[in-house]
Amino acid sequence: MLLDPPPYLAALQGNVRQRLIPWDGAVRAGTLTEDQLARIRAVDKVKRDVRKQTVEADLDGYRTLFVGEPGKKSVLESAAKRQDVVQNILVLLSDLLDSVPALSKAILQTGDPYRHFLPLLAHSSNTEDPIPLLTSTVLVKLLSGSRDESPATVGKALPVIFSYLSSLTKNSDAGLQDIGVQEYSSLLYGRAPRQQFWKQRSETVTPLIEILRAAAGVGNSDASASLWSGATGTTRSGFEGSLSGGVGLQLLYGVLLVMWQLSFEGEDIGDDINDEYDIVLLYTQLLRLSPKEKTTRLLISTLLNLLTQNQNTLLPTAVLARLPALLQNLKTRQFADPDLREDMDKLRELLDEYTKTKTTFDEYVGELNSGHLRWSPPHRNTVFWAENARKILEAENGALVRRLADIMRKPWDNDKAVLAIACNDVGCLVREVPERRSQLERLGLKTRVMELMAEPDENVRWESLRALGGWLQYSFDSTK
Repeated sequence: MLLDPPPYLAALQGNVRQRLIPWDGAVRAGTLTEDQLARIRAVDKVKRDVRKQTVEADLDGYRTLFVGEPGKKSVLESAAKRQDVVQNILVLLSDLLDSVPALSKAILQTGDPYRHFLPLLAHSSNTEDPIPLLTSTVLVKLLSGSRDESPATVGKALPVIFSYLSSLTKNSDAGLQDIGVQEYSSLLYGRAPRQQFWKQRSETVTPLIEILRAAAGVGNSDASASLWSGATGTTRSGFEGSLSGGVGLQLLYGVLLVMWQLSFEGEDIGDDINDEYDIVLLYTQLLRLSPKEKTTRLLISTLLNLLTQNQNTLLPTAVLARLPALLQNLKTRQFADPDLREDMDKLRELLDEYTKTKTTFDEYVGELNSGHLRWSPPHRNTVFWAENARKILEAENGALVRRLADIMRKPWDNDKAVLAIACNDVGCLVREVPERRSQLERLGLKTRVMELMAEPDENVRWESLRALGGWLQYSFDSTK
């Protein structure tokens, strides 16, 4: 599906095209040269095919018009003090880049093609100033039309463009958000731009995740707890089967498209994007709420990319998020898109294969590695602890129990159940392998259990008391 052009941008460009510019007066004032005006008039307000033929016949001349050359100013330099002329030139160049693909490559062959454009992105901090917005559109078309991945593009231009576009995605105006997201999508045409996009993720990815969380009805302050509550069936406001947060379908689709493009770098970023943004949980929740087949397709395809390339780390989280059960429910829906059906089958097969070979111990390890505990079957299963407590303490030189300690150190203000479950697990470890209690004490677990006895939450207090009972029982028995 092609995204509709953002109405905000289309209206702005239309208004600029309709303005009458006193070109002859601009020449007399020295704003333009006769040569520059001749080239502008040859392609301004003419049919697309005439425009294409004119530019292709004089590529060097039009390249020089817009970016200059030694000893000859570009039209943007010449007209720098005339904002109306600069706006007109930017819209004209945007139109030419649409009509004449060869112009992009010709411009980028210049020694410093971005010299006159990048400063215009910082022309003003006022979001109503059209020059930065029109400039970003030109730069995006220039890069996407040439699919350039040169050091000048990736190292110099893209970081500045991404920073500017991030200001649009963080704006409260949905029209500006649409423009920022669509221009992101146009720029993620290859591996190098996608890697740079991820490198700047605090600017680029984080605002998009915030939009997706809003659509899922999840606040950013308690996103993880809210998502786990949804995954475990503990419904709360925002999990009522429909999108929320005032996120329009066009914006939602645009954000999902950008994240899908980014997911092709899943081998490099998969673990980090899940650790930082709970992407598997978030996408599972969005899949439950997906309003259209086209959004469902992007959600499924993104999950498939990430899970396929990070099976050891992300498949356990997908199971904890109850993605397999959700896919079974979706199987009953009659999707028309054959690619969606194919990706869904592949994702279902991937998860089925994993769950067939997964033991209860694997399930517990996956839950620890997810960084979030829930009342899954292993926690209350006495046989599980009898068989696996020592294994948990010894596995990976104690890495699992250190992970449990890391989880317990957090306050979990929005999900106190995690602390109750952790206390339960500590108590089980002490009761099953009392001679290893010093290992737990060195990690600060006994101290933390004692601290949690003062928690306001009744369940946390009860589980911490039970856990401490294991230490007290051992101490009492050893004095007999």
